[in-house]
Amino acid sequence: MIANVHEAKSQLSKLLDAANRGEEVFITRRGERFMIVQAPPVDRSRLFGALKDQFTGDIDYKEADNAFAEIMDEYMDKIEREE
Repeated sequence: MIANVHEAKSQLSKLLDAANRGEEVFITRRGERFMIVQAPPVDRSRLFGALKDQFTGDIDYKEADNAFAEIMDEYMDKIEREE
């Protein structure tokens, strides 16, 4: 399938559908040809389990919450002193 730039603007969805079906799609501009190609699929399989075994032990959420509250209290005290 070949389309000039003006046609491509008005029929972009049609051209993309054709490229998605595996058809060769070209857009021409002043004698130059540009081909629409479908990008290869991204391999996301490495993402799953990427952090496996990175965290060990049980998380003590109460302790983490208390530590965060203490940090925020110190920060708020600092801001109040600066005002």
